[in-house]
Amino acid sequence: MIDMGEIMTFLENKVIWEDLEEIYKRDIGWEKLRGKTILVTGAYGMLASYVTFLCIYLNEVHHFGLRIIAAVRNIDKLSARFGEYVDKAYFEICLDDINKPLSVQGDIHYIVHGASLASSQFYGSMPIDVILPNILGTMELLKLAQKRKNQSFLLFSSGEIYGQVDSNIEKITEQSMGAVDPLNLRNCYSEAKRMAEMLCKAWYVQQGVSVKIARICHTYGPTMDLRNDTRVFASFVNDIVNNRNIVMKSNGLAKRPFCYIADAVAGYFMILLNGAPGEAYNVCNSKEFISIRELADTLVSLYPDKYLNVEMQICQKGSSYMEATVEKDIVVSNDKLVALGWECQYSVREGFRRTIEGIIPERKIRKE
Repeated sequence: MIDMGEIMTFLENKVIWEDLEEIYKRDIGWEKLRGKTILVTGAYGMLASYVTFLCIYLNEVHHFGLRIIAAVRNIDKLSARFGEYVDKAYFEICLDDINKPLSVQGDIHYIVHGASLASSQFYGSMPIDVILPNILGTMELLKLAQKRKNQSFLLFSSGEIYGQVDSNIEKITEQSMGAVDPLNLRNCYSEAKRMAEMLCKAWYVQQGVSVKIARICHTYGPTMDLRNDTRVFASFVNDIVNNRNIVMKSNGLAKRPFCYIADAVAGYFMILLNGAPGEAYNVCNSKEFISIRELADTLVSLYPDKYLNVEMQICQKGSSYMEATVEKDIVVSNDKLVALGWECQYSVREGFRRTIEGIIPERKIRKE
């Protein structure tokens, strides 16, 4: 086992190291991964990087002998995220276009498909680039899984696939489904994810590929790209990090189930290793279903010594700011995933504190 000093060099982030330790302590069935090969697409992305961190952790700390294949588009971003670990013998880099057949060799026991342009800033300007990894990329990966002794295939889908649901329902379950306008470009992401899910179901039924689907809702953590992430909660964190007042661009009444990344990643592995083939699972923190305004007030209250406030700046009609049109006041249920043995450990308050302290070195922040 390597010591704490080496781990600090490995991740250079105390919060992420603690997260990995906590995730590993959960009863998920990690031994199923020992000696296996896992392919992660979009490996340096916000969520997939934590999946990859966990795989590296399993090798470095618990000697799992995992062969990790990171399918990415930019090797510089990969190196910036994982440092010296991209040079490890167990770490392989695939720079192929995932919309075409991949050149990776050997058995691939597990696939986590996290490659996707998930930011709304691309929906209107680059809809083709949003759609293709979810449709063509998913198809090519399913073909690969079919050929390479795959034991489990996990698709990163989205809660956005639910669209505009009936306002009379009490909660959104995996059986819920709402309306989506296929000619509204903002829906290119949700429509592509819907088709990706259908492809997974088709490959399960017709070809026997053991697919599982994670319908991911509002997730946050230290790996958020604060410079490019346009989601409102990322903007709030960016304000706190840079000692600015939080600026509200809506009335803040919309509610969302906010899930800390450590809980989410534990959920992904729970689905990958224990989920039922051909099934989808909501990955969200149903207990932390709070309004945008409540979140802003919570973040400001975390660091009273910063003397920050919440300002209201309602966007005018015609503004470039785009807010999702799906219903946000109906809680998304995580009951199906909880039934597998998963549970959330982190409140919004604790999760966002960890997020901020994972972005800013702890010594720079005075705690309450």
